[in-house]
Amino acid sequence: MPNRTVFFVSDGTGITAETFGNSILAQFSAKPRHVRRPFIDSEDKADKVVSEINATLEAEGLRPIVFITLANESVRKVLTAERCKGLVMDMFASFIEPLEKEFGIKSNHRVGRFSDAAKSEEYNDRIEAINFSLAHDDGQSAKNLEQADVILVGVSRSGKTPTSLYLAMQHGIKAANYPLIPEDFERGHLPSSLAPHKRKCFGLTIDPERLSHIRHERRPGSKYAAIENCRYEVREAEQMMKRSGISWLSSTHKSIEEIATTILRDIRPDRLIY
Repeated sequence: MPNRTVFFVSDGTGITAETFGNSILAQFSAKPRHVRRPFIDSEDKADKVVSEINATLEAEGLRPIVFITLANESVRKVLTAERCKGLVMDMFASFIEPLEKEFGIKSNHRVGRFSDAAKSEEYNDRIEAINFSLAHDDGQSAKNLEQADVILVGVSRSGKTPTSLYLAMQHGIKAANYPLIPEDFERGHLPSSLAPHKRKCFGLTIDPERLSHIRHERRPGSKYAAIENCRYEVREAEQMMKRSGISWLSSTHKSIEEIATTILRDIRPDRLIY
């Protein structure tokens, strides 16, 4: 299948169009060139995007694929009109309009997930969760851990920080993370600050060879990155989590999305229903 250009056109950030579009494109072996065109909220802006789409067809000889999420009907018509030579995948027409018929009501045609962030409780919860996760990153603070929804534990560079931030940004989860270090292994038990919150803890582990590679990029040639040390830390961390009754999974071959979903399922299953 020849590679080609894919446009993601939206009157908001374009994240919805891109996320959905990429999920569909992942079913094919092609590696298209991505072009995101956000904030297309007028007919004039839409007309310019159509010109860009048509120019791409002329230059590449292949019809561009165009995923659109446009709430404004007049703007949508510019992209869906005959003048546009791309293959247009209109998500509103595909999903919103059939649902309007099913529900018997008109949608509010809101632009984006948070069209009025100042009034969105969900949005404010996400911001609060992000601030919490940043303040409790890498064991910076043990204060207010009782407010945490989950506390990620594991050796350094096992994926705790990106996972905690993803949980905060996507799900509004207050996620702290705490590194297990050699001093913890010598003591043989979890840090005292975590003991009262053990039920909230979830562990991340990682293949030692992969961990060594990641650490060498950060501190090349160091004991911290040596394969023998990585094997020791991973082994001791897994044994400590097992003794403490903490569930864990390996981040070696899992995406952040998969890790986060597993954590939600095991720690906060209520967040899978909203």
